[in-house]
Amino acid sequence: MKVLHHGIRRCHTLALKNGAKYDAVIVGGGHNGLVAAGYLAKAGKRVCLLERRHVLGGAAVTEEIVPGFKFSRASYVLGLLRPKVYQDLDLMHHGLKIYPRDPSSYTPLREDHWGKGGRSLTLGPQEAMNHQQISQFSVKDAEALPQLEALLNKFAEAIAPLLDASPPDINKFHNSGLKGKVKELSSVSPLVKTAAALGKDFPQFYELMTAPATKILDRWLESEPLKATLATDSVIGSMMSPNTPGSGYVLLHHVMAEVAGMKGSWGYPEGGMGGVTQAMARAATKAGAHLFTNKPVKSILLGDGKEAVGVELEDGSCVYANTVLSNATAHITFLKLVPEGSLPPEFEASVRGIDYSSPVCKINVALKSLPNFKADPSSSSSTVMPHHRCTIHLNCERTELLEEAYTQAHLGQIPDVPMIEMTMPSSCDPTLAPPGCHVALFFTQYVPYTRGDGRPWDEQTKAEYAKKIFSVVDEYAPGFSDSIVGYEVLPPPDLEKIFGLTGGNIFHGAMSLDQLFVSRPSPLQAGPTTPIPGLLLCGSGAHPGGGVMGAAGRLASLAALRG
Repeated sequence: MKVLHHGIRRCHTLALKNGAKYDAVIVGGGHNGLVAAGYLAKAGKRVCLLERRHVLGGAAVTEEIVPGFKFSRASYVLGLLRPKVYQDLDLMHHGLKIYPRDPSSYTPLREDHWGKGGRSLTLGPQEAMNHQQISQFSVKDAEALPQLEALLNKFAEAIAPLLDASPPDINKFHNSGLKGKVKELSSVSPLVKTAAALGKDFPQFYELMTAPATKILDRWLESEPLKATLATDSVIGSMMSPNTPGSGYVLLHHVMAEVAGMKGSWGYPEGGMGGVTQAMARAATKAGAHLFTNKPVKSILLGDGKEAVGVELEDGSCVYANTVLSNATAHITFLKLVPEGSLPPEFEASVRGIDYSSPVCKINVALKSLPNFKADPSSSSSTVMPHHRCTIHLNCERTELLEEAYTQAHLGQIPDVPMIEMTMPSSCDPTLAPPGCHVALFFTQYVPYTRGDGRPWDEQTKAEYAKKIFSVVDEYAPGFSDSIVGYEVLPPPDLEKIFGLTGGNIFHGAMSLDQLFVSRPSPLQAGPTTPIPGLLLCGSGAHPGGGVMGAAGRLASLAALRG
């Protein structure tokens, strides 16, 4: 399938010279790499960013899969971008426009569930609407949900200081003298702020961080499909079920979203997710950064003192710099780009043990008409209804379906009832599709990287999986399959190959408690610093982790400026 591209390519007319010297060279043009480039260039540093693909943005790109239809090809909604990054890089000035979603979540039910309450559940920022919608299934839950959300929002605000600061460098503290130890104590101030904000609620916070999401949800709520709808946020992008200890944190991770000052909200960037990274690229270019595409890096160069001094490209040319920042995963950075034998054996072993398992299969679909859901029929075939703007949850009648799908994928099987999240950003953004047409983005789980039936993820198996997903949509919105103009299917191996996501993991590594904060990417050395002097990790494999946040890129740039 021919793919047309609408992201920024090279942002200047300079040619990259062999042997060029910069203050910093950045490997990879994903959103974190672009953020790092912007901060460093604004600080007056000479910056070179090298992207292997012919479009900047990493997994946050807009690409024209079907002629006339523009897709957020991998990541698909915006909400986790740190406010400080948005403000410091002045992204609005550089063209970033976001369509907030109201309502935000829509869960239609199959007809055989219509007699057990309402036909669907729609949720959003309006408490009165939420109360009315949830009351169809449980008046008790309608009263309880605002209390649960208030607690989660308190937790999200409490940990905000941790997201905007690097974790304490335990090794540096241990190896420093008294003066150095005193200086390093300042790195724990975000922890102090978080503890103070949590106060007496710390035990509940600790439970949320360590417990299965189902334990939390079952305590507060009694009804389906409310619990199932919320449970999807606890597992999205993660090879875990709502019954997995620690899944509560992933739920919190997604409650941290904010759009246009609205807490817990997600939005669609105009022009797709590429609109976000194009704004970042413009900000970096205006500040003086040199951004290059079609420049795959072969290796990170080390000096005589085993410090990073630059990179060698696959064409044999070299770029030298005082600091190298890698936007690649920890696996690629340390096991593919760094010369063999350069890492402490214990650190290398810990990197090899990082969990990159992914349950995700992304499907991007071009439609000639809007889907018409039986649970809430459209007033006309061309009218965008409020629920079309939401994340649409299918196969979400009960939470147990998520556990069953996870169990099957864990055994290498394609689930009988996959978890399906569907979004249609063209319902808000008219720039993405021809008049009257739409784009639908499916984020589906759970699929195995390696199929248990021995078949590869080829065009035939991908088409079979797509047909399975589309047939499910037909059950809720008859005629959906007939409206399809074209599509692409991206199981974990394709996400890995195209976007450099090791294992197809969208977060650069699982967001489990053993791989967060002082243990990301390794408990032996938390990012952005690494065991190699002059080399920093600036991607989502470093603290604070995945999602289009920009935090990891910002923190790595600040570390580079400190020297």
